[in-house]
Amino acid sequence: MKIGILGTGNIGKTLVQKLTKSGHEIKVANSRGPETIDVQILTSGARAVTSQDAMKDVDVIILSIPFASHSTIKPLMAEVPEETVVIDTANYYPVRDGIIQDIENGMVESLWVAGLLGRPIAKAWNAIGARAFAESGMASGNPDRIAIPVAADRKNDRDIAMRLVEATGFDAFDAGTLADSWRQQPGAPVYCTNLTKHEMATALDTAEKARLPKRRDLVTAVVLERFGAEKLSNSDADFLTTLNRIIYR
Repeated sequence: MKIGILGTGNIGKTLVQKLTKSGHEIKVANSRGPETIDVQILTSGARAVTSQDAMKDVDVIILSIPFASHSTIKPLMAEVPEETVVIDTANYYPVRDGIIQDIENGMVESLWVAGLLGRPIAKAWNAIGARAFAESGMASGNPDRIAIPVAADRKNDRDIAMRLVEATGFDAFDAGTLADSWRQQPGAPVYCTNLTKHEMATALDTAEKARLPKRRDLVTAVVLERFGAEKLSNSDADFLTTLNRIIYR
């Protein structure tokens, strides 16, 4: 497939490398321009382009950008065909993104993004840590393979997102609609706890929406105190998984 990826952070760069190696044609962009993209990201064959070019003539667009940055790419969505699959990987962290009142009032993060962009999306790769995503992929059929939840309202969006998750070395798990995708937000039992497919259904079912923000903020405070702001999204993988399992489950 032809895929445009916006964002070259920890998750974005791994997506570029894994999906290119899986045989997909990848264009990648960031907010600063193609000349600023690290050449190491492009060694597997991806092309550095502008944000506008990354969203043209592709089957799939993957948004791997800070949550608050969705408003900046909204104008670019105007020319994207309705059938193009848009997959979002971002999570809301008020300490980083600022307060978004609708989400503070209980709106599901994925629904907020879909409403802002004015189109359906799928949610995937948001519930795995950056280091685990980069280092822990396994071949299909391995009983220890980590599962990644995928939520979407349109069948085609869900099917393609799940196929791409599998291509990155993880088991794709159908987590239902966007309205239910709060179950994979920060603070939920499946969030960055590295569960297998067999563990995923129970963990999704036991999520308690009202408790997510407090749990998210508790883990954030611990990570900031121990590692600092620069490691908020890429702290020690084993430590973070253990901490999340203690707090979120």
